[in-house]
Amino acid sequence: MPTTGLRARILVVDDEAAQMKALCDTLPDGDYDAVGFTNGEAALAELRHARCDLLLADLMMPDMDGIALLRAAQETDPGLVGIIMTGDGTIATAVEAMKAGALDYILKPFKLSAVIPVLERALAVQRLRRENAELAARVRERTSELEAANRELEAFSYSVAHDLRGPLSVIVGYAETLIEDHAAQWPDEPRKLAGAIMAGGEHMQRLIEGLLRLSQLGRQPLSKGPVDAGALVREIVDELRRQHSSREVVVHVSEIPGCVGDRALLRQVLVNLLSNAFKFTRAREKPLVTVTGWTEGGEKIYCVRDNGAGFDVQQADKLFAAFQRFHDSDQYEGTGIGLSIASRIVQRHGGRIWASAEIGKGAAFYFSIPD
Repeated sequence: MPTTGLRARILVVDDEAAQMKALCDTLPDGDYDAVGFTNGEAALAELRHARCDLLLADLMMPDMDGIALLRAAQETDPGLVGIIMTGDGTIATAVEAMKAGALDYILKPFKLSAVIPVLERALAVQRLRRENAELAARVRERTSELEAANRELEAFSYSVAHDLRGPLSVIVGYAETLIEDHAAQWPDEPRKLAGAIMAGGEHMQRLIEGLLRLSQLGRQPLSKGPVDAGALVREIVDELRRQHSSREVVVHVSEIPGCVGDRALLRQVLVNLLSNAFKFTRAREKPLVTVTGWTEGGEKIYCVRDNGAGFDVQQADKLFAAFQRFHDSDQYEGTGIGLSIASRIVQRHGGRIWASAEIGKGAAFYFSIPD
């Protein structure tokens, strides 16, 4: 909308006083509020005093030409749009004025029927610019609020998890002492109950540790550099083979591209994905894990695929939320936080993470890192 109610405020500048006055008087009073000056300094003083929607300036003026005036005016009000008035012989100069920031030009002598469409077009652009600027400001404000809220939530999560560790350690410690010192004299039922307390406490400890790691990711600065993703995958696979030495897991690692990122954090992503692949292929007679990677659309994309238990792909949107589990904890151990950590790390790198799967036929996890 124009700055003065429904009427646009137009600053008319022409060193020929008669022409300036005639133009101000000719513009329809119902649509425009025109104020005129014969020199640039007076026009700039008015602009500093009261905001205008549009500057309509003569190109050739003795003290300050239209281009210099427009530049100075837009320093005062970057949202101001400018139109240059010029004679037939100076059209090339008018084009140069447009390169300098003028939105359009009008040839002298002009008719009102030719002027009005140019003004309306310029004012429409001006309104769009200001609406976009307001929208961008609101987006920045909202983003700032969300970032502050996320920081508060992460701090709260860290505080809660940290404060829970102390009393929980006491509970687990006492349960462990009771079991070691007295379980041999107990009947079966008390022994089972003590064991359940112990197991539940240890599981909660693992959940708290996962929550602490997740909350710390938001505060941990990225230390970016070149990452040899292929070497990183092979290093992790070797570690997992040693951990699962009793199993014959076939792992195929293709030639995959390197990327730029935080090596330690990206290692954690791959550890989480590959550990899941090893875990969920446990019931397979011939477990198979495949790691591939490629470059596409300005991104390095990596995929960890397995032929394990899989999951219902309709629930894939829940995969990366904290503590989400699609399998019975008695069958597959875990806290349900590994994929949340992987997702947070990838997002902090500006990338994406997603999955595809079929129950009983395996799963594939993808993530991307921007070039």
